[in-house]
Amino acid sequence: MKVNLSKLTTEQVNENTKSIDQLSTIDMITLMNEEDENVIAAVRAVLPEIASAIDVIHQAFKRNGRLFYVGAGTSGRLGILDAAECPPTFYTPPEMVQGLIAGGNEAMFIAVEGAEDDTEGGKSDLIEKELTDRDVVVGIAASGRTPYVIGALQYANGIGAATIALSCNSKAKISQYANHVIEVVVGPEVLTGSTRLKAATAQKLVLNMFTTVAMIKLGKAYENLMVDLHPSNGKLVERAKNMLMAITDKTYEEAEAALIETNLKVKPAIVMLEAGVSYKEAVLAIQESDGFVRQAITIARKE
Repeated sequence: MKVNLSKLTTEQVNENTKSIDQLSTIDMITLMNEEDENVIAAVRAVLPEIASAIDVIHQAFKRNGRLFYVGAGTSGRLGILDAAECPPTFYTPPEMVQGLIAGGNEAMFIAVEGAEDDTEGGKSDLIEKELTDRDVVVGIAASGRTPYVIGALQYANGIGAATIALSCNSKAKISQYANHVIEVVVGPEVLTGSTRLKAATAQKLVLNMFTTVAMIKLGKAYENLMVDLHPSNGKLVERAKNMLMAITDKTYEEAEAALIETNLKVKPAIVMLEAGVSYKEAVLAIQESDGFVRQAITIARKE
């Protein structure tokens, strides 16, 4: 099948970088850096659309829905990366945010040729995950035309799941198949068609916003601290202790003792130290506050 890519911004020649192969190393990376500056402006231009999508994701999480990222190649890998970071950062179950890539998990490391052209593949992968109308599906495609992503969005729409299209071209084809559309137009790439560059950077910035803000809105941050992190190694345990000391003005030893008592759970440790209550009382206050530490401290103090 003949595919016309000439009208896609991500496939056009960048006139600013046509002589890049003749430049010194410092001039090459200076040019790349200048091009990357366009990414921030492009993302800023669609912040209202990003905010609307985040509100949809947040509401899905509140009703125990899941977030699925669906993409091929670099786009798929970025989705998997963002999903994989959620459990250690926000202590979420691994099924809450998931990334699907055309060609399956092996495509994360080795390109699976032709997988992105499989429209049925996107559908079947979501069927395997038992997608429901409580879930959200984000189709990610720099070109905005990937058949695998289109198939996933079509299926998601058919069962009533919320759908979001994230692309780097205006009037992208995948935008036709989503309830919420985000088109971050970053312009032609430094190397023609290499969407692992500016387009991928833009996608990563947007995905960062999706999960970070949705999780904050679920109460997984106190001030700008990750109070729901999973202290799974020595560095993270020390980070948890430092957070407790910063929030409560307690000593290192007091923070350490609270973490031991709560089995390394930061939220109840904060409430215990701030409100002067037991672990059991702290847990109950957190439950009553729907997971928000500020409210939990107030509740625990009143009780």
